Amino acid sequence: MQKRVYYIYVFLCGILMLSSTTSYAQQQDTTTQPGAGQLLEFLKADRNNIKKIDSNQFISYAGNVKIKQGKTLFYADSAVVNPVTNIFEAFGNIHINDADSVHTYAQYLKYLAKEKQAFLKKRVRLTDGKSTLTTDELEYDVTVKIGTYLKGGKVVNEKTTLTSTEGYYYGDTRDIIFKRKVRLVNPDYKIDTDTLQYNTDTEITTFTSPTTIRNDKKLVIKTRSGYYDLKNKRAELYKRPVIDDSTYTMTADDMALDSISGLSEFRGNAVYRGKDSTKGFDMIANNIKTNNKKNSLLATQSPLLLLKQDRDSIYIAADTFYSAKLSDLLKIKNVPRVRDSIDFTFLIGSTKEDSTDKYFEAYYNVKIFSDSMQSVGDSLFYALKDSVFRLFKSPVVWAQANQVTGDTIYMYLKNSKPERLYVFENAMALSQVDSTIYFNQVKGNTINAYFDTTGQIQFLRSKGNSENVYYATDEGGHFIGVNRNSSDVVEIRFADGKAKRVLLINGVDGTMYPMRQVNHEDLKLRNFKWLDNLRPKSRYDILSSQ
Repeated sequence: MQKRVYYIYVFLCGILMLSSTTSYAQQQDTTTQPGAGQLLEFLKADRNNIKKIDSNQFISYAGNVKIKQGKTLFYADSAVVNPVTNIFEAFGNIHINDADSVHTYAQYLKYLAKEKQAFLKKRVRLTDGKSTLTTDELEYDVTVKIGTYLKGGKVVNEKTTLTSTEGYYYGDTRDIIFKRKVRLVNPDYKIDTDTLQYNTDTEITTFTSPTTIRNDKKLVIKTRSGYYDLKNKRAELYKRPVIDDSTYTMTADDMALDSISGLSEFRGNAVYRGKDSTKGFDMIANNIKTNNKKNSLLATQSPLLLLKQDRDSIYIAADTFYSAKLSDLLKIKNVPRVRDSIDFTFLIGSTKEDSTDKYFEAYYNVKIFSDSMQSVGDSLFYALKDSVFRLFKSPVVWAQANQVTGDTIYMYLKNSKPERLYVFENAMALSQVDSTIYFNQVKGNTINAYFDTTGQIQFLRSKGNSENVYYATDEGGHFIGVNRNSSDVVEIRFADGKAKRVLLINGVDGTMYPMRQVNHEDLKLRNFKWLDNLRPKSRYDILSSQ
């Protein structure tokens, strides 16, 4: 009986002391400045105990501890509370339920109730329902829902995993800022950077420092600023990003990429460089749009195309360029075969990768420059497979001292140098004789011109209502006279790019005039136009016109 009374006495003392402590805590809260925190409510524990150490009084709880502050619930195996400082420490299987929006788990917790700050250690895990953060040490501010780790952490959001040395989690916006040795891994890309912001709701990743993005297909993207929408697989990159693929590199002031549609746009000083140094091409423009699914490209705003050959490049400028796979074009349109040795039809249905399976179209104000040949015109078509320029609407071609014009010109290339010209309808070839006012001239329905391996013209044939004006010279280079003739066919042999021999075939009619007894202006054939002022004199003429 006496023993039972003693237990009742101890229990009543504990109740009185707990009541006194709670009243003291309430008194402390009422004197607390606004915003300093709410009272801790001790909802549940299997056991409790009150200890006094020096002048401080502590309450310890053990077994299924449950504590509340506002809308935040704390669970733990055990806890020790200082009611004066409003601080408690918790141990074992800790769970913080922050208004059912953020859940945090750990094995150790120190909580400052006035400041609403939690310091967690050992197997820390924070989740907002969509992503899970794991680390060994975490500081969490309940008021603003901000979590911070400084000794390494990992965030997993569905198929995306992010790791870094430092991390800052913002519960209200669901943003996480990762710093130092940041790596993002998902099925599509791997991202390495020093600073990265990730939103667990939108799955948008924002880059604010030098960043490298890789995929399994050897694609590498380097950028210093931008964002990537992992959910919709779209990206905006700024500050001169670079894309490096197995077949090309692309650089621009900024880029917009859409992996789902395959559409991309490159804005501001965009540079496309093909990695094939002998058969590929480079493109420069202020705006380039690509379609990866169709392997097509549209370049506008001062575009410049460089066709790389074995020893030289051909520079082409126009208002607009379009490029795509020749095999796709052949499915909807017939492309005439212009080389006997090359038949395009084998490309249709072929599954074999072919770097020459590509064509180009250029529209308006076309200019072409290479060391051995230059041209201007309205538009062109060019296929890498046969290396033939189809020039349309009053094109002009220059080769050394020779100018060729017509309604349409096919210009055949070999090793970046002219191999053959085929001109049909209103074909005319002119060459200035020793830089004088005199011009050798030939005109016909069609003209075929052939060049040697150095790019010098060596033979020309005009067919159909052909007319010819030829200034004859002796061995010393002095003028003998000038011939004006007409025939069905005119053939001219050249040496060092200059006409040396003229042969007239069928229906020949003509006159030889002494140099001083003829008006040389009257000898100019109909539609004669010497267009040297339009001729690109260097690659810089091409660039300056853009």
